[in-house]
Amino acid sequence: MINQLQELEKQLLDDDNEEEGDAVSVITNSNSEWSETIQTLISSSSPNKPIATSPTSSTTSSSSSTSSVASPVSLCSKQTIMEVASAISEGKTDVLNEILARLAQLANAKGNSEQRLTECMLLTLKSRLNSVESWPPVTELFSKEHAAATQLLYDLSPCFKLGFMAANQAILDATLDQPSCNKLHVIDFDIGQGGQYTTLLHALSERGRVNPAMIKITCIADNGGDERLKTVGSKLSLVAERLGVRLKFTVVPSLKLSDLSRESLGCELDEPLAVNFAFKLYRMPDESVSVENPRDELLRRVKRLAPFVVTLVEQEINTNTAPFASRVGEAVGYYGALFESIESTFGRENSERVKVEEGLLRKIANSVACEGRDRVERCEVFGKWRARMSMAGFELKPLSESVAESIRARLNCGNPGFTVKEENGGISFGWMGRTLTVASAWR
Repeated sequence: MINQLQELEKQLLDDDNEEEGDAVSVITNSNSEWSETIQTLISSSSPNKPIATSPTSSTTSSSSSTSSVASPVSLCSKQTIMEVASAISEGKTDVLNEILARLAQLANAKGNSEQRLTECMLLTLKSRLNSVESWPPVTELFSKEHAAATQLLYDLSPCFKLGFMAANQAILDATLDQPSCNKLHVIDFDIGQGGQYTTLLHALSERGRVNPAMIKITCIADNGGDERLKTVGSKLSLVAERLGVRLKFTVVPSLKLSDLSRESLGCELDEPLAVNFAFKLYRMPDESVSVENPRDELLRRVKRLAPFVVTLVEQEINTNTAPFASRVGEAVGYYGALFESIESTFGRENSERVKVEEGLLRKIANSVACEGRDRVERCEVFGKWRARMSMAGFELKPLSESVAESIRARLNCGNPGFTVKEENGGISFGWMGRTLTVASAWR
């Protein structure tokens, strides 16, 4: 049975490789609600003038890389970082100090995006060498400071913000398939500060009479976060009241997977159910960490809830099963693009940028330097998520092609570095051709 599942996963991942790079043909639908919502979002969050690639950032020439996507990190910095990773993997402690000294000369916490990323990688690699204690401690990933930094990332980066918007639109589109129903129930396993649902409430209010008469949002409390979630619920209730949308917000205390059911979540027989997984599943341990495999078990349990749509938004990077040296390379490419995209929008001394990058440092250090249960940051690429969702019994529900085209038109107008494309049934958002996040819908 295990071999069959592995073979299915391999086939799905191979399909991704074959399709990668294909041209995407999309049809613009300027009258769609999705287009209007996205354009409103972009216009309110982006500078008035186009954002150009930072002149201080280096890129790898196409002749020096087998990838068609240029790396925002210079060849010198990347090679030195990979030298350290290789020396650590091979136990060459005699040369480590010399390589680390060279890397330190390229790092600057207050420099350009490349220098800042190099500083993050330097600290991360040093923490990997520290056998006494791991830095930063895993608990920092669950601190209020990290939650605030993560929320800032979601608010400020179009690649993350638009991922939430794509999930909202998938939920809204699915309600059109339920014309006779006057309710909508959304289950969220990690609602954060509730920003995604503020946007959803606005979208519902603009629908007028075709609104569901009531929207129910049920969120699962984790790590004793009941009071925080109640505060989020109070804020959303005020927004809903102002917009004229009926909202019922419920907090469910932390549930065991075995207790997850429509009854425990307060689902009614006559209401369509949507489940939202936006930047949640990557923190769930999988079969490489625990024989119980909570990641896949949660998906199977959700399938039994019979939702009419499940939305999935995740980062496009493999920090789960990849070995140490590979994770270093993944981090350099992925976070190099993310750091550069942030620099294209915010100055070096911007306080919000500093907080976001502090949060990214914690994510990088955990995903690269830690192993076993201490590694909480376990992202996977879309091909792997497709395999997991399919094995749990879900079918991909391709998002409208006009969604990608309408977003691309707006982004290319104001932010030439940001990219969006529809491929393999999902919508990917990236910087300079490097995909950073992918949104998809399932049933």
